Amino acid sequence: MSPWSWFLLQTLCLLPMGAAPRRGAPGAANCELKPQQSELNSFLWTIKRDPPSYFFGTIHVPYTRVWDFIPDNSKEAFLQSSIVYFELDLTDPYTISALTSCQMLPQGKNLQDVLPRDIYCRLKRHLEYVKLMMPLWMTPDQRGKGLYADYLFNAIAGNWERKRPVWVMLMVNSLTEVDIKSRGVPVLDLFLAQEAERLRKQTGAVEKVEEQCHPLNGLNFSQVIFALNQTLLQQESLRAGNLQIPYTTEDLIKHYNCGDLSSVILSHDSSQVPNFINATLPPQERITAQEIDSYLRRELIYKRNERIGKRVKALLEEFPDKGFFFAFGAASQ
Repeated sequence: MSPWSWFLLQTLCLLPMGAAPRRGAPGAANCELKPQQSELNSFLWTIKRDPPSYFFGTIHVPYTRVWDFIPDNSKEAFLQSSIVYFELDLTDPYTISALTSCQMLPQGKNLQDVLPRDIYCRLKRHLEYVKLMMPLWMTPDQRGKGLYADYLFNAIAGNWERKRPVWVMLMVNSLTEVDIKSRGVPVLDLFLAQEAERLRKQTGAVEKVEEQCHPLNGLNFSQVIFALNQTLLQQESLRAGNLQIPYTTEDLIKHYNCGDLSSVILSHDSSQVPNFINATLPPQERITAQEIDSYLRRELIYKRNERIGKRVKALLEEFPDKGFFFAFGAASQ
């Protein structure tokens, strides 16, 4: 589970736990060379022992967009495993509460106190635009499930003036038309957690909330202001029609459904923090962007993978007679 996904988790209007995905959902058309579902890479790795254990690479999008294209061997491995582990315990209310708390500024502070005035005004103006557009972005299916634009906006952006700037940056990136249209359905990780609970499997988590939260809060103030400013510039350019984003959620879904573990595509899903490095930046700003990128890769990918690997190894050694199913973000594997 990545920081970006926390915004999905905190605003889901969940389907019943046994809800079935829509057959023929879009997202896997035009897979080159591997037209048959059974031939697709399942992002499943087997740990050969008796009973076997598994690593399964997930993706942080609505499960209905990918479930039909996950090969049967992955689903069978999930059913056969007696213990299912995730990055975080997604069904524990404490998880969401702790994630929310870590995003907040110290008591008595708000964004207007800490942001430069021009950035604060641009942020407020952009959020007003999003709130105005949200009724037009929502789908008839969402409205049919009882999702209302005001409720959804408040669920995602409510209390935004109390949040730390780095979390506001992530929030702004999640307030796009494509992302709004996907709300109301559990992401794949959460769906698997619900299924594990429904099937009465033992579940667990390999990370603590603080371990995912603190690295982002560890960015220094100038880095965060740079990142928020770049995020607003990008969103303002998109609104004006002056920018075409290089890849979208739809691209991510297609590559996942086609079994293409492309580091270029799926790295967008790993830290979920926008890549600010581009050739148009002045030299000093490019250095800042590179410093942010290096820091987040080190904290959210390399150190994290090493920490998770040690905990997985310890679990396998402690319970040699148990079959584990580890469901982690595909880009982290």
